[in-house]
Amino acid sequence: MHRIILILLLLAGVSPLQRSSQAVQAQQKGDKLTLDFEKYTLDNGLQVVLHQDKSDPIVSVAIQYHVGSNREKTGRTGFAHLFEHMLFQESENVGQDQFFKKIQDAGGTLNGGTWQDGTIYYEVVPKNALEMALWLESDRMGFMINTVTESAFYNQQEVVQNEKRQRVDNNPYGHTSYIIDKSMYPEGHPYNWQVIGELEDLKNATVADVKEFYDRFYGPNNATMVIAGDFDVAETKALVEKYFGEIKRRQEVAPLKIQNVTIGETKRLYHEDNFAKAPQLNMVWAAVEEYNKDAYALNFLAELLSNGKKAPLYKVLVEEKELTSRVMAYNASRQIAGAFRISITANNGISLDSVEQAVLEGFERFEKNGVTDKDMERVKAGLETNFYNRISSILGKSWQLAQYNAFTGDPGFITQDIDNIKAVTRQEVQAVYDKYIKGKPYIITSFVPKDQMALIARSSEKARVVEEEITENEEKEVKEFNAKYEKTPSAIDRSKEPEKGTFPALNIPASWQEQLANGMKVYGIRHAELPLVNFNIRISGGHLLDSFDKIGVANLMTDIMMEGTKNKTPEELEEEIELLGANIGMYTSDQSITIYGNTLSRNFGKTLDLIEEILLEPRWDEAEFNRIKIRTINDIMRREANPNAIASKAFNKLIYGEDHILAYAATGTQESVERITIDDLKQFYAKNYSPSVAAFHIVGSLNKEEILGELKDLETKWKARKVVFPDYTLPEQRDKASLYFVDVPQAKQSVINIGYLALPYTHEDYYPAVVMNNKLGGSFNGNVNLILREEKGYTYGARTYFSGSKIAGPFIASSSVRTNVSFESVSIFRDEITKYREGISQEDLDFTKNSMIKSNARKFETQNSLLGMLAAMSEYDLPADYIKNQEEVVRNMTLERHKQLAQKYLDPAKMIYLVVGDAETQFEQFKEAGFDEVLLIDSDTNPVEIPVGTNTNK
Repeated sequence: MHRIILILLLLAGVSPLQRSSQAVQAQQKGDKLTLDFEKYTLDNGLQVVLHQDKSDPIVSVAIQYHVGSNREKTGRTGFAHLFEHMLFQESENVGQDQFFKKIQDAGGTLNGGTWQDGTIYYEVVPKNALEMALWLESDRMGFMINTVTESAFYNQQEVVQNEKRQRVDNNPYGHTSYIIDKSMYPEGHPYNWQVIGELEDLKNATVADVKEFYDRFYGPNNATMVIAGDFDVAETKALVEKYFGEIKRRQEVAPLKIQNVTIGETKRLYHEDNFAKAPQLNMVWAAVEEYNKDAYALNFLAELLSNGKKAPLYKVLVEEKELTSRVMAYNASRQIAGAFRISITANNGISLDSVEQAVLEGFERFEKNGVTDKDMERVKAGLETNFYNRISSILGKSWQLAQYNAFTGDPGFITQDIDNIKAVTRQEVQAVYDKYIKGKPYIITSFVPKDQMALIARSSEKARVVEEEITENEEKEVKEFNAKYEKTPSAIDRSKEPEKGTFPALNIPASWQEQLANGMKVYGIRHAELPLVNFNIRISGGHLLDSFDKIGVANLMTDIMMEGTKNKTPEELEEEIELLGANIGMYTSDQSITIYGNTLSRNFGKTLDLIEEILLEPRWDEAEFNRIKIRTINDIMRREANPNAIASKAFNKLIYGEDHILAYAATGTQESVERITIDDLKQFYAKNYSPSVAAFHIVGSLNKEEILGELKDLETKWKARKVVFPDYTLPEQRDKASLYFVDVPQAKQSVINIGYLALPYTHEDYYPAVVMNNKLGGSFNGNVNLILREEKGYTYGARTYFSGSKIAGPFIASSSVRTNVSFESVSIFRDEITKYREGISQEDLDFTKNSMIKSNARKFETQNSLLGMLAAMSEYDLPADYIKNQEEVVRNMTLERHKQLAQKYLDPAKMIYLVVGDAETQFEQFKEAGFDEVLLIDSDTNPVEIPVGTNTNK
């Protein structure tokens, strides 16, 4: 589904939109939720939706243009997404790359997104910057197209092509949707192509194409603007009229007609995947468009078939036949058509024929058992909680209102949507199964690793996939013919950026702390905007407490503890969680184990009871343990083909050395996981789970007394024990620049990680170093990103950062770049780090200060962000106002201090330079590049021989 929202089940009735301007209030019964909005339409057709929310001093501006890839045509695909990129370049009154800089300088954030049915742009800024955000958005809506130059367009063509390489070409199973959509939708159908577009189409696009697309689809009469947050309605309406009112209508855009498809006969296709380590099967049936009555029932069907231990597909494929460790089914209803999809990544060596047959057997099980009322109840139970989660931020509210308005014409469509969900019956679920799935033709795709053709499903034909060839880099010379233009007339002086007014004062939410009798520390913040509670228990240790011979025990711990309790089977525990509409989970990180809960406030006590049971009464289910081991081993094997995972694995070992536990992934290796027994987990639990090394963090609409009252039982039952932490020695400081290359044959991109061991979070220079790094690569406007992405078009993004904890962590510079510019990109990183040591300008320092200080206005908006603040306080023993202290560090930063920090903590002559890519074409050129050593290694950092056929002529 393309929708960003899930639906609240119990809301008061709201009348459908009948006028161009109306206000709607929605209230949830019991726990109150107010969601007022006003919609009106400007004379030029721009639809404006206003929603006031004064809980935080911030405001969001979101503009959704009613154009996605579904408005493109064969031979000109990828334009909607490419155009999204172009709108961030410049406009008549906003200079090149200034959109990001101006918003970040004001303390805001911004981005955009394109999908099949729409394109959206947004900013979230402190409330004093609202007028500036409206000025920026109006300038690119009405005053942008004259500034499109050949060079800027060529640059963004390269950036988008790199995005395709990163997300599709260089990823396991990346071509799956391409094959399915080409097979399912006929030539010319708006869903026949991918949002990212065809590589050939992207290369052939022209500036004239862009201008035609802009004139056709980017008028105010084809857009919805939502303004949400802390603002004055009358003043905002005047600003909207000032900046948007004079923009002229453009071409009228006729609504798209529903274009559902049928599949005449089953189509069977396969693809040998260069990056896959395990076979994957997809089965897809034709369905219906979004908001069709059947789409609601199909959503339920997907959940009932695959989600949870009672689901028939899980029962057959995971438990009984052990063909896979997880199954996924979902209904993808979009604006004009829909598809129902089942996706299964099989265990290593499993024939996809057997997976297909098992799916059909699961269908038979579904037909036999049918759908019960309790099944329907458990599927519906989580929708209320999920709805609140989706609107927990100003941006989330903006998106929800924009989506409903764009696709139904009414921001208040939530009421009808809720009614449609509430009305779904088990008979309707059965009916859509019979109508769209049972006995119907489908598209089936088999993706198998190279040289494992025996695993494809029977009678499959080779799918057509265009693979990009690796060629020499050729810089294109672009001649400018339209550098001068006549400015678009305006009734106001748009060349002058609006004044931003008084910045809202930092207002850190009040927090409280307590320590229980068993030693567990409790940190809380009351946040009453929504009837939600988010909380977690963080137990220090995690992967740090693993032993070298059985790395992965801590990781398996958090999986097995979610598989039932002493008095509840895995199915029973899962059902109790679902019936509460709660989310409960556990995960392991390098230095902690966390169990978390997210639920409605009224269900906090019952949710906490389940977490207490999970924590204190593990089931140690042998059958589930064996399945977890298989799933973990499969995941490890699959990551071995992912260039980003390979880079992370090798880089950590190069950073920490083989004698430090953090050199190894918390998941372990295939060999170490195979050695682990359930007794190892029991011993780890007995030694390392203690309230004395635990902290409880909670944010929600409950007060301190209520929370401590609910914790009494856990305080009494969870007994403290002494936990011993190992003391690992860090490697000695490096004294040379080393280039390491890991070969991924035919990789379409190279993953670059550069850095060395730097600082722990607790070091007095850690946060000053973070501030120092900001302009180098800490944001979109960092130097490395501006050069590698915006100037050169080599990458989709480049960043630098410090990553410290209680243990020293690395400084890292990273990017994924087009294969044939690997050498050039590494050189740019090295040169920019070297230049950065010589200092920055006062303008750059001012930008750093503004962006870092003013962005604090956005830090306290959501419960999850507040939960992160509490976690930092407990982990590093920080005061409640530590953010004020950080602000002082930023304010007091001088050019001299900045340069001193850069020279102390950025030394490219001592760094590790890791490249993961195609060695045959890229390795040799690094040998004469001035590194102290150049080595070809495997992902375990062992030296390997230079591959036969390596290009030595570069």
